[in-house]
Amino acid sequence: MKKTILTCFVAVLLFSCNSKNGNQEVSQEDAEIAQKVERLISEMTLDEKIAEMTQDAPANDRLGIPYMKYGEALHGLWLVLDYYGNTTVYPQAIAAASTWQPELVKKMASQTALEARALGVTHCYSPNLDVISGDPRYGRVEESYGEDPYLVSRMGVAFIEGLQGTGDERFDENHVIATAKHFIGYPENRRGINGGFSDMSERRLREVYLPPFEAAVKEAKVGSIMPGHQDYNGVPNHMNTWLLKDILRDELGFDGFIVSDNNDIARLGTMHFIAETRTKSAILGLKAGVDMDLVIGKNEELAAYNTKVLKDTITQNPELVKYIDKATSRILTAKYKLGLFDNEPKEIDTETVDAGKKEHQEFAYEMAKKAIILLKNDNNVLPLDLSKIKSLAVIGPNAHEERPTKGTYSLLGGYSGLPPFYVSALDGIKSKVGDKVKINYAKGCDLLSNSKAGFPKAIEAAKKSDAVILVIGGSRKTGGEGVDRADLDLYGVQKELVKAIHKTGKPVVAVLINGRPLSINYVAENIPSILETWYLGMRSGDAIADAIFGDVNPGGKLTVSFPRSVGQVPVTYLERPDFIGSGKGLFKDADKSPLFPFGYGLSYTTFKYGTPKLDNATINADGSTSVSVEVTNTGERAGDEVVQMYVRDDFASVGRYLKLLKGFERITLNPGETKTVSFNLGFDELNVLNQDMKKVVEPGTFTISVGSSSLEKDLQKVILNVK
Repeated sequence: MKKTILTCFVAVLLFSCNSKNGNQEVSQEDAEIAQKVERLISEMTLDEKIAEMTQDAPANDRLGIPYMKYGEALHGLWLVLDYYGNTTVYPQAIAAASTWQPELVKKMASQTALEARALGVTHCYSPNLDVISGDPRYGRVEESYGEDPYLVSRMGVAFIEGLQGTGDERFDENHVIATAKHFIGYPENRRGINGGFSDMSERRLREVYLPPFEAAVKEAKVGSIMPGHQDYNGVPNHMNTWLLKDILRDELGFDGFIVSDNNDIARLGTMHFIAETRTKSAILGLKAGVDMDLVIGKNEELAAYNTKVLKDTITQNPELVKYIDKATSRILTAKYKLGLFDNEPKEIDTETVDAGKKEHQEFAYEMAKKAIILLKNDNNVLPLDLSKIKSLAVIGPNAHEERPTKGTYSLLGGYSGLPPFYVSALDGIKSKVGDKVKINYAKGCDLLSNSKAGFPKAIEAAKKSDAVILVIGGSRKTGGEGVDRADLDLYGVQKELVKAIHKTGKPVVAVLINGRPLSINYVAENIPSILETWYLGMRSGDAIADAIFGDVNPGGKLTVSFPRSVGQVPVTYLERPDFIGSGKGLFKDADKSPLFPFGYGLSYTTFKYGTPKLDNATINADGSTSVSVEVTNTGERAGDEVVQMYVRDDFASVGRYLKLLKGFERITLNPGETKTVSFNLGFDELNVLNQDMKKVVEPGTFTISVGSSSLEKDLQKVILNVK
């Protein structure tokens, strides 16, 4: 029986190799790996197989099975239980996406892979492909690339290709396995709480949350996937065969291994109350196709895939062995593909190892400069002219952070390693101005305190300065995984600090360092210039100073919408038509529009869009065309613009979102320069999920919108006819 099961597994793998990849040499390599795995499985005891099914299974010396070390790689390598290595910390995911340049994300991931290999890590739990639902109460907004499935898809594919490599370089000695998470619909929770109860239609799942994972599997060939904590349609994701088998493996063609989110196999009993025992939880996970049990810290009381839990049941019911064999085979296959069987594990001196490289730190700086978003700039307060300023106040709880004695910097965001250094906003500004400008620094208040004891010193610093840089927002202490909020206002007494500094009458620049959109109405109404920087990584302050003094012209754009109040949520550009009767689809007592919308961002220069032009105004349903638009820099500075294309099927057989992002390109223009940007329009851009849940292009008219943000006033339109 066992031999039949293993032979079938090899046959399926061989078929998969030859049907998905035309390169015979690669197919032959996969076939050889499958045969090696089959031989190895036949020699393993049940205890040894079960031992393989954990995230940090020790090496099996008897059979020569190597250890596969794991880590996080969201924006640089983070070793979950260790803080050594001096790894590079890049801009957090939400900031990386704000560059709207997938090629930067790909390069970041490729550098992260090199640092991972230097520390012996070959399996990373990144990227986060969750599409944000428009609810920033949820703390993990910062880990995502934004609220749009197309944008998240492009960034996700770039990250995976950078981390894993492509072609002959895939999984070579310079790359590692990526884990796309959290499958699926994780941010669609009812109360904005991490891992909270969710409820959604299959249509929403397929239209909003599935596309990034489909791209990860079909385009980037991601090696591993992690399900989310929650359930779908009442069935927890970690035992949901419809999600993990029917959709992920059969429909999308995923052939890698599935690793549980932390403790989630056991949570089938302790959280979902479906399985009465850990053994039953483990069997449910195995049958659904979860191959690896992630239990960080190896807490035995939370582990489900171990011999104490599984061995007796498997021995008494040999029919269950096939699930063990499948799971172990997929994990061993990954180890072979990574070349772990061919190399001796590296000896790493945790006291002296330095994984980060100078060139990586410089690239983190380049990314940071590209990620900054200019939200407001009344009267062109920015950039500040060094020749006209003798003194400058730097105020706010996020202006500076000392190196921590334990853990890492809170102003780097979640899933951050400890870099060899961190440049704060204060550090960066001081370095930029040197002895040309006197810096008057005052913290003003603590992020987590309601004390105003520091206000007088901050007010004094502002009054004796020519201008004020007010650095506010949040940190890992007020956001991130497990730090969800019921309020979206500035934490503590920051709003009161802003008011006090504004009353001094000095020109004020607000610099936001945070991980989620905030309802900063007072700041938006009263402070003339606002920079959104998110968490920019280890070179944060250098990039912020560059933007403040004009060495960098901000060109980033928002990938999540800002609400005016928590009562608005969810706030996202992904809207369906509202009621048009007596209620008018509006709030009675508040503005319904976002404070700052998806795709929004200003510049120190100005841009003018021409009228979009279609290569063919009429096409067949199976045809394609392109739309192009001229963009001109009408200002006096060179600058970057992110040209965005949105599509709407005007009259379809099912309800649709008002518009969907289907193309974007970041361009650099010198003063007076004009560039033409073109986007393809074909099946991928025009299809709709019909009533039978099939992707089709339906005849009719399509409104194609091109412009600088998702706001209607920022878009130029043209009509495409499909026959």
